[in-house]
Amino acid sequence: MSIHTNIDLRKLFIYQVYTRNHTEAGTFQALIDDLDRIKAMNVDIIYLLPIHEIGEKNRKGTLGSPYAIKDYYSINPEHGTLDDFKALIKAVKKRKMKIMIDIVFNHTSPDSSLINTNPEFFYRNKDGMISNRVGDWWDVKDFDYTRDKNLYQTLIDVLLYWTKLGVDGFRFDVASLLPLEFLIEGHRAVIEENPDSIWLSESVHEGFLKYIRDQGYIGLSESEIYQVFDLAYDYDTHPAFEGYLKGESSLQSYANAVMRQEVMYPHNYIKLRNLENHDFGRIANFVNRDQEILKNWYGFVFFNRGATMIFSGSEFSNTHHPSLFDKDEISRNSHNLQPYIKQLAEMAKNDIYAKGVYDLTATEGCLIGKYEYLEKKAIGIFDVGKKDKSVNVDLVDGTYTNEINHSKVVVTGGKILLDTTPIVIHV
Repeated sequence: MSIHTNIDLRKLFIYQVYTRNHTEAGTFQALIDDLDRIKAMNVDIIYLLPIHEIGEKNRKGTLGSPYAIKDYYSINPEHGTLDDFKALIKAVKKRKMKIMIDIVFNHTSPDSSLINTNPEFFYRNKDGMISNRVGDWWDVKDFDYTRDKNLYQTLIDVLLYWTKLGVDGFRFDVASLLPLEFLIEGHRAVIEENPDSIWLSESVHEGFLKYIRDQGYIGLSESEIYQVFDLAYDYDTHPAFEGYLKGESSLQSYANAVMRQEVMYPHNYIKLRNLENHDFGRIANFVNRDQEILKNWYGFVFFNRGATMIFSGSEFSNTHHPSLFDKDEISRNSHNLQPYIKQLAEMAKNDIYAKGVYDLTATEGCLIGKYEYLEKKAIGIFDVGKKDKSVNVDLVDGTYTNEINHSKVVVTGGKILLDTTPIVIHV
């Protein structure tokens, strides 16, 4: 784990924005106009998908992927100018939030400025052609960190440029594919400039990591990632999560995957909990927009140990997953979960969720979590399957207050009767 990591980062609420599709205009200025609404949900960090100019060669879709970057120092003109981005930074910080940007250091667009100036930085296939390692990523060309160590400083300079501009943190795309030595060196340089810089790893699914290693390439395990990064994606539990949503595995399998993290990683590990992101489909679609199930899943994702992220549009129960390669604005016309999310985010600031001893189990349809800290206890019951009539709880009989909606919860005979309402009890 990074020695700079503060365990209180488990309290963070991150809001993921794809600027192109967040508003009709798709600009930084339009995002500025929306910041008060976002802040009102108790958001701590605005995280932006890549903001840089997109390459023109081999574009996917009509506008191209933001992960096929032409120039790391540029601003995508769709979003505005550098001055517009500086205004966004200022507006975010004025509202006492932080700003994080996506960093893509595994590859560039095929027509990137670095391919033109430094072709020695890039991976070459058996025919000696600049290429990529993953077949589906045909719109990019990969770096080869073993060819020329000058690549290290070239990319570290990029990190320092945006840090000095006022960016508070970085989310590293496919961080598992980057050399640990480079990450350590880059992290050290950034921390010297900004000791509070927050680093988030998009560590990859276990299956993809094995695929990469089977091809003869180096891929970092999750444990290695934590030597540098403050937070890491929750993709090690994702197959069990998605398996449950698809009816292919049990809820207990997912609970078991979450609890394995308690012994696999450093004691102060921080996972980024999220139900959806720009790669993973909308949770509202998986549950057929059932508001009772949605509220239970959102209740759980804020209760679960770790920082929490939602993807722009989640707060409106969006079922459509926007295209990464085209203009595809999110909808704001469906069920509004913003007041509920605000309550959950406020609840999750309690020290017990960051510092308590955590346990999680499941019934056929409920996730049941427990924290204990300084003689205090928090019990969470989330009826994500709507299959149980009652659950056993580690509480003495009596009447308690649900921290989420302040309703009364009765424990009788060590059981709570369920009515599909998510429940969190503090004692």
